[in-house]
Amino acid sequence: MLPLSSFVLVWSIVALNTTTPGPNVVNTIATAMSAGRRAGLGAAAGVAIGVALWCLGSSLGFATLFAAFPGAARGMAFVAAGLLGWLAFRALRFAWQGYCGARKGLPQAPATLSFVRALVRAVMISASNPKVLTTWLSIATLFPVAQAGAKDIALLTVGSALIGLFFHSTYATIFSTGPAVRFYLRAGWVIYLVSGLFFAVLAGSMGLRLISQ
Repeated sequence: MLPLSSFVLVWSIVALNTTTPGPNVVNTIATAMSAGRRAGLGAAAGVAIGVALWCLGSSLGFATLFAAFPGAARGMAFVAAGLLGWLAFRALRFAWQGYCGARKGLPQAPATLSFVRALVRAVMISASNPKVLTTWLSIATLFPVAQAGAKDIALLTVGSALIGLFFHSTYATIFSTGPAVRFYLRAGWVIYLVSGLFFAVLAGSMGLRLISQ
């Protein structure tokens, strides 16, 4: 088994990615608001499935790539540092816009939506989410997939899915009430700020380490 620190770094990124406002978060909140808590929990379950699929796909795909072309790992590490830098810039820009009051309301979701339909809808949104794609491309190079065994990838996948389920279930439960939504639209920029600073530090340290090698 790989050391726990390898998993903690990835799970930290997953936690920030699943809490930062984006297509998945907006869909979960909008679904809970419009169709109720049960549908919101279905959306949360769909996010968890989406996270698991992205985790498996990126981990197994990059493990195969790095096994066939060992030199590709360093090249992808530079790409990951750049992607993390882009995520940091994006999050900090949204934090500034939110702080300055440039906020947008949540889109409308169907007023009637079953648990299963909300789940399928969330999986489809996760599959086409560019923010998720960028995040998992970065994660795949930070996690030592070339040395990871089946148990490591299984643990990474289950842990990531549970993180997504926890935070989105929390969103679905809390934001089925009007006051919570208004608070989120007013103070959500703080989440962007924390995420941006985290990604900036991670991208900077990763870039310096690659340059010094």
